[in-house]
Amino acid sequence: MVHDDVRVEWIRRCVSAGFNLPDDSKCFDELLERGDGEEGDKMTRFLNSVQEENCSSCLLFFKTTREEEIEVETPVERTRHGHSSDPDEETWIQSGAEIPSGGSEQRFDVQAVYHVELHVAVNEYPERFLKSTVFYFIRNTKEPVDEPPDMKEASKLLPRLFDIGMHHGPPLFVLQNKLANVYIPLVTAHQMKMTGAGYESKTDSPEGETSGEGEEKSPVKSKGLLTYRDELLNRMYKYLGMVKSTIQHQDETTLLIPELDLEPAVDVLRSNAEMVEKLEQCVTNWHTQITLVIELQQNKKPQGPDPLAEITLWQERASILSGLSEQLKQPVVNKILKVLTKADADIVQTLKGTVAELTKYCVESDDNLRFLRTLERHFMNLATGAHLNVLIETIPPLMSSLQIVWMISCHYNTNERMVPLMERIAWQLCQRVTQVIDVHTLFKDEREVAKTKVHDAKQVLDQWRLSYFQARAEIEESGRNERWEFEWKRLFERTDHIASVCHDLYNVLQILEEFYNNFGPELISVTGDPKRIDEVLSRVDHLVLPIEDVSFNPFEFGKMSSWKMIMQDFNTTVQAIEEEAINFVDQSFKTLRSSAAALEMLLKFKNIRSREAINNHLKRKFNDILIQYCKEVESVNEIFETEKDNPPLNRNEPPVAGAIRWAHSLSHRIKNTILPFLKVPEMLESTQCKAVKKYIEMSMKIRDYSEKKYETWRAETERNLPLLMKNTLLVLVTSDILPTEKRLQTGGRYIVNFATEIKEIILETKHLVSLDYNVPDLAQNVALQKDKFIQYEIDLDNVVNCYHSAMDSLSDALVTMLAPQIKAVKTNLYLGCKRLNWNSLGISDFISHGNQAVSKFKLVVSQVQKNERDIESKLQSIAMANLLKYQVPDNSKDLPSVKEFCARIDQERIKTVDLLRRKYADIGPLITKTEHLTRGTTSGKSKFMADYYIYWERKVLDSLMKMVLRNTQTFNALLRGSIPLFQVNVILSAPKIVLQPQSKDIYWLIMQCIRDCVESTKQFVRWMHGTCIECPPQQRGEEEVVTFSFCSDVGQHPQVNESVMTVSQNLQRLLLSVDQYLVHWKRYRPLWEKNKSIFNEKFASRNPSCVMYDDKLQFFSRINQEVTLEPLFKNEHIFHLNLEPLAHTVQEAAESWIRSLGSLLNKPAKEDLFNLRDELMVLNRVTLFHMS
Repeated sequence: MVHDDVRVEWIRRCVSAGFNLPDDSKCFDELLERGDGEEGDKMTRFLNSVQEENCSSCLLFFKTTREEEIEVETPVERTRHGHSSDPDEETWIQSGAEIPSGGSEQRFDVQAVYHVELHVAVNEYPERFLKSTVFYFIRNTKEPVDEPPDMKEASKLLPRLFDIGMHHGPPLFVLQNKLANVYIPLVTAHQMKMTGAGYESKTDSPEGETSGEGEEKSPVKSKGLLTYRDELLNRMYKYLGMVKSTIQHQDETTLLIPELDLEPAVDVLRSNAEMVEKLEQCVTNWHTQITLVIELQQNKKPQGPDPLAEITLWQERASILSGLSEQLKQPVVNKILKVLTKADADIVQTLKGTVAELTKYCVESDDNLRFLRTLERHFMNLATGAHLNVLIETIPPLMSSLQIVWMISCHYNTNERMVPLMERIAWQLCQRVTQVIDVHTLFKDEREVAKTKVHDAKQVLDQWRLSYFQARAEIEESGRNERWEFEWKRLFERTDHIASVCHDLYNVLQILEEFYNNFGPELISVTGDPKRIDEVLSRVDHLVLPIEDVSFNPFEFGKMSSWKMIMQDFNTTVQAIEEEAINFVDQSFKTLRSSAAALEMLLKFKNIRSREAINNHLKRKFNDILIQYCKEVESVNEIFETEKDNPPLNRNEPPVAGAIRWAHSLSHRIKNTILPFLKVPEMLESTQCKAVKKYIEMSMKIRDYSEKKYETWRAETERNLPLLMKNTLLVLVTSDILPTEKRLQTGGRYIVNFATEIKEIILETKHLVSLDYNVPDLAQNVALQKDKFIQYEIDLDNVVNCYHSAMDSLSDALVTMLAPQIKAVKTNLYLGCKRLNWNSLGISDFISHGNQAVSKFKLVVSQVQKNERDIESKLQSIAMANLLKYQVPDNSKDLPSVKEFCARIDQERIKTVDLLRRKYADIGPLITKTEHLTRGTTSGKSKFMADYYIYWERKVLDSLMKMVLRNTQTFNALLRGSIPLFQVNVILSAPKIVLQPQSKDIYWLIMQCIRDCVESTKQFVRWMHGTCIECPPQQRGEEEVVTFSFCSDVGQHPQVNESVMTVSQNLQRLLLSVDQYLVHWKRYRPLWEKNKSIFNEKFASRNPSCVMYDDKLQFFSRINQEVTLEPLFKNEHIFHLNLEPLAHTVQEAAESWIRSLGSLLNKPAKEDLFNLRDELMVLNRVTLFHMS
């Protein structure tokens, strides 16, 4: 069954595959359903829970097999004589049971059926499953495991979130096997990759190496900064030892003591024959147990090829044998033996012989373990040393310890014991070396690191051989012990082979380095053919590909011949590359690009290690270099002749000094090349002497050019510089554009008059002095004051820019108003345009006074502009004011009537206009403040500011115009909208359907709001002419008082009139659309237009039938029903029409017609009813008569 949760389904598939369950197995589904789904809930909680910090969560599945006996019906074939062919059946028949007759019988057999069951646990390992197969998922994420969209996505995502594993058997044995066979090799390899076996950084290339096979190398001491041991690996070995010790204690052999009463005396027990027999059987069992243990321990081999396995073996043997020996020393054992001794039992002597053998082996184990313990530290260093230097340092003291063990040990002084131990040490050394040296990745490391690795690896193996023979020599010299005549192959065959491979790898790395030294940047700069060099280097790179792609392990002794073939091919390819490189060098030196680079390369090759054949060939190329130098001198001459009139300059470099510098660079180019030539003995012996002559001619030509340039500049500077220094500080520049009033006031722009020629002379002087040329005194003096003049220029620029920025920010009105302040600033600046020059002493004072005047002017401007911003803010408030403010309720039932709506707008308008009136009143004082800043008066009617007053009065009018237009246009937009603003009742005023209030009243109410909006400008009183003071009311005639406001200007403006007219027209259209909607109700007009009394009496006079009455009544009832279905409220643009009064009136009219017709129907219906009664009575009497 596929589970709904994709995560659980993925777990099911993993568990089924791990336990090798058939596809149709139902055991996982049974697990999910067990305990009312509790087991399935465990998985869900495991997947959805949030994991705590530093805490892991594990889901475990256990597989068990349950046996069940069932009865199976089996057909039984009977023989011709009536006997069953099954002997069991025959027995059953003979028991007397009745057998039905027939050729075939049925019987029931009991068969055992095995059911596979799964169990689950989270973060616990139940004791009952200790020996069961377990499949586990360990979460490696803290967050809940999200459910993937499908199984394909789950197969990609979920394996990244879990560590999955499986094991079978007792946990301690599983842990031991995984530590020994998985984790320790894995951590060893991982640490070698992570730390590079201690080669994280570059190290110096080993010195004192020789290419000879047989030459020894001195051991390299490890650096104190390196970690001596790999702590993790070391602790894992110790932990493995603890696990083994625990397992060993669990498996200890225990001598069984019989549960007999041994309290009586020995003689009493001896006299009991039955007791003696039982004790003899017990001792016989002991003898068998001890014999089996001794035999088992003697046949036991170390569980691993490393030397630590030897210690583990003797440790286990000593522990087991000493445990047995201690059990034999128990008092109860001694008493049993005494009883049997007095009873003359033969088993006692047999047991004594076995115990003696046990004691001998126990002493041997203890002695061997004690000596091996002295070697354990060295063995641990070999297994867990953080780098190969640790192994190199460990081997000599290890060999000394082995020598001591050989001399004083009673058991490790034979070839049978010592050779296997030393063979294990050799295996450990080979193992560590092959873990560090991986030919597939060695050449991807940095070259120095790789060389150091290979060198140290060979040193380890050479140190092993060297230390062995040193110890052997010492033993022979002492003459007190047996010599070490060990089998050479077992100790050194593999180590020597691996050392030979390491030597080959080191030579490969050395050859690669030599090739890279030969074909480096120096040769590229000389030959100018990087592509060809890259091709050669590519071939060099491909030299190691056969080694990197080798399909066998070169460290295996059996692959020696294959490895030698690879090295032979390598050497052949190296010779071919050398020959090609020599041909390439010959071709390149015929077309040299740079003689200096070529010479530098040749000199460098003298001091670095490179291929000897290529190096010797390069030494014969000095004549080619001289020929190239002559070509370079010719090339420099051509450049000089081509560019001397317009030489290339550096950035910010003056023309004269730049030209001289350029000429000197050409001279230095050929000079710097010739000087090293003259120092090389090979060059002095050369016959190419014309190179020196060409150099001298070119140098003279460049010198004459430089001198001419300098003299010309000096003469011009002495003539022009005094005149330039007499220029005035500032010049006034007027524009050719037609002047405005503002430009007439400012009178042009000021520019700092510091000539660019002076700057150029200063720059030329600075560069020429650096070229060791003498310069005129005045130029030198000006150059020394360069910083001062530049600062003057910057300060003057600041003054002028500050003045112009202030002027540019002024409007024409402000320029006119601030004319006195502008004139004061210009008076200060005038001094720099007429009297002061760059030789003057008062430049600093002029700048200071100018700064003060401009700052004062700028302060006034900023304060005036602040006042203007305040005024603009108030005018903006006026322009953006909302005079037709209203609030639309959330519920349409809460909408006000038209009169209430207009009254609310009127109230809000009065408040708003009052606030705006106060803001308008504040404008005059602000202008008065400006008057005080500029004129020093606060009258509000300064004649110098008349234009300024007019300017702001126009601004006020513009703001009021914007206010009125914006409000009328906004209200006009509302008229065209669909949001209802007020409520209007629709009533029947017979014979018409009208609005309440009527349309014309609504029109005048709304238009009055618009007129009030325009007339609200009467609150803004005009200023008296030539002032910013409000004009008081004026008496006109005897009683009339006139107040001059902006209302007349605003009300007469065409745009305002047009906007008001638009509102009027739109409002009339809306009222017309409402009337058109009400036409729908006019179909009920006959109800109130016709006289129902006359109409009904006329109808009744025709003596109609009841059916005709019914038709009429149904007609009016339908009208009543239609009116009931009509909407009682209708939104028509800004109108919310309340149709309820109209509908109620129409319904009342219909009901009135129904009542009138009913009253007329009553009389004829009553007469008809009485007539019917009479007829029925007559019929009744006739019927009774006939019946009688």
